[in-house]
Amino acid sequence: MRMTGQDELSAVKKFGLLTALYMAQGLPFGFFVQALPVLLREQGLSLPAIGLTSLLALPWALKFLWAPWADRDGARRRVILGLQASSAVLMVAVSALDPSTMMWWLLGAVLLTNFLAATQDIATDGLAVKLLSFDQRGIGNGIQVGAYRVGMILGGGVLLVLFDALGWMATFIMLALMIALTMVPLLMCARVEEEVGGRDVDESDEHASFGQRMGQIVSFLRRPRMMWWLLVLFLYKFGESLAGGMLRPYLVDLEWGKDDIGWLLGGAGFTAGLLGALAGGLGAKHLERWRALIGFGVLQVIGNACYFALSMSDGFTGYVLMSVLVEHFTGGMATAILFTMMMDMCEERTAGTDYTIMASVVVLTVGLGQGVSGFIASEVGYAGVFGLAVVLGGVGVLMIWLWLRGVVFDVWQEKTSESTSGVDSLETIFQ
Repeated sequence: MRMTGQDELSAVKKFGLLTALYMAQGLPFGFFVQALPVLLREQGLSLPAIGLTSLLALPWALKFLWAPWADRDGARRRVILGLQASSAVLMVAVSALDPSTMMWWLLGAVLLTNFLAATQDIATDGLAVKLLSFDQRGIGNGIQVGAYRVGMILGGGVLLVLFDALGWMATFIMLALMIALTMVPLLMCARVEEEVGGRDVDESDEHASFGQRMGQIVSFLRRPRMMWWLLVLFLYKFGESLAGGMLRPYLVDLEWGKDDIGWLLGGAGFTAGLLGALAGGLGAKHLERWRALIGFGVLQVIGNACYFALSMSDGFTGYVLMSVLVEHFTGGMATAILFTMMMDMCEERTAGTDYTIMASVVVLTVGLGQGVSGFIASEVGYAGVFGLAVVLGGVGVLMIWLWLRGVVFDVWQEKTSESTSGVDSLETIFQ
């Protein structure tokens, strides 16, 4: 079916708004994930200590606990604006810290930043599920993954390259300005909301009790075979997270400087990951989604195998570049299809809470994998942790195939067969 000009304009507005919102989440997170491990390693911190800093991302894993409060009818725009503004102000405050003498304050700021971004993500995910039609979700999730990666690269890779020239204070002031800029599309959409009209806040939702809100979470978990699906999510990303947790310390130990790491991950890695996310989105649109999930999972394992092969070599620059390109591309593909299927599993009325529960499982998986990666690497070396990532990734894909065929697939198929279309207008963007 060919889209009309009006439909195309609507799609552009949808994707543009979501691009800005997901990029906003990646900006501060990118610095703390990509730049902070490099800075800590240069200061001589042990591999286990660096791995444990990933636990500061715990709000991303626990955000389902407050999802029913953040994802409320009529409140999304207010919630998102307030949280993004708070993140920008916090980055200004961090610019005044001295990391050499105020490390605990810095780590506390990282934790608070993750809480703000994770809460913004709840409202944004609910918006995306309601806004995108079934056919648009593949591209929408490709954009989601790509935009988030753009934010991470700008906040992590680019600022890491500029860090020595800018210094601590200027780096975080620039980060605050970038977060503030991502608020512009959201502010512009306020006029669109006024033109098309918005739905009033649901009074019953506004005054729902604690038990009623927590009941949304319990109701989701009680859906048929949902616990099996959550286990599938865990298995799909655990192996990859082990390898990713030790990549940057490994590059530092190969005597790569901050500038080189920044260009490698911020240039080559960013481009490959973005293209992979878009390819995964197209795959979700044109392939049967469960087949794409398995196929892209196999490719993801191949990407991790490149890191294992690299660790067994002499660290030649060409090998490093090839490994990063392949792993980021395949990882982007796998993440895009995974997020698309997660959207398909959501009920429209509780979309933000449903998606958040599943996303929390993925984040918990990544945090756990990265958290233990340093301990494993200190015992068996980099080759050992990369090899284990390949093995676990392969086992995960195998179990996913079995469960999708016999346990989860029938539930997903029944759910998605009922989803003929999403919300095609901007009328309910901020419901």
